[in-house]
Amino acid sequence: MLSVPAELGIPGIVDVHTHFMAPPIMAKVWAYFDAAGPMLGREWPITYRGTDEERVEQLRAMGVRKFSALSYAHKPGIAGFMNDWTLAFADRTPDALRCATFYPEPDAATYVPQLLADGVELFKVHVQVGNFAPNDPLLEPVWGALAESGTPIVLHAGSGPAPGAHTGPAGVADVLSRHPDLALVIAHLGMPEFADFLDLADRHEHVRLDTTMAFVDFWDAPVPDGIEPRLLALQDKILFGTDFPNIPYPYEHQIEVLQRLDLGDDWMRSVLWHNGAELFGLDA
Repeated sequence: MLSVPAELGIPGIVDVHTHFMAPPIMAKVWAYFDAAGPMLGREWPITYRGTDEERVEQLRAMGVRKFSALSYAHKPGIAGFMNDWTLAFADRTPDALRCATFYPEPDAATYVPQLLADGVELFKVHVQVGNFAPNDPLLEPVWGALAESGTPIVLHAGSGPAPGAHTGPAGVADVLSRHPDLALVIAHLGMPEFADFLDLADRHEHVRLDTTMAFVDFWDAPVPDGIEPRLLALQDKILFGTDFPNIPYPYEHQIEVLQRLDLGDDWMRSVLWHNGAELFGLDA
């Protein structure tokens, strides 16, 4: 079951984009996928169901040494419940990052600094599901606190799998114009606006991207022309991500499609292990 390619000689995988949520929240997410919700428009069978404990063991068996537990607030007033659960999950799961989320609401300016003080290592924000703009004025103090702390944020702002009212690079670029030190991790390589989000990573030292669901066969779409040299040039800024457990194919397929890019073993080592290990201060 091990997914780490033996020839790479790395101690394992850091997966920056996996989901562990409070059971009632995860049940709603799975029901949405099962119903081929309007954002999806197609069948989406979830490969990895089961209890939290079973899914943690599946990741460990596949060689994942560190992983996230991402929830994303989709309306006001729910972030606190989500964060309490994910932090408790991290307390009982030593290989899980301490994760949290936030929403553009007045008290975010208070609870995000408290979460930082409590040792949160990674945040998740989903512009598409939350239906809010990254540059919403209510988020200005939040972005300021996060830029000062250097804490990374996995940000789903690309227009895949379906565009939203606030998706795309413009709002993110506006935020970065005022908070250039933000440690954003652009989810899904920013698909389908790959080039625009790669441009942001070129221009901003602390902007990275994750590979989640990029180039997988499920999309039945070719790799965009000219993307390979850009990914190679940004080798130190690409983090491995998968969307486990909510993926309609085996976990190792995400690794296979990255190997198909033929960017070399050194690039794969960086993406699967070194970049994430450095970002989160992991020992080999």
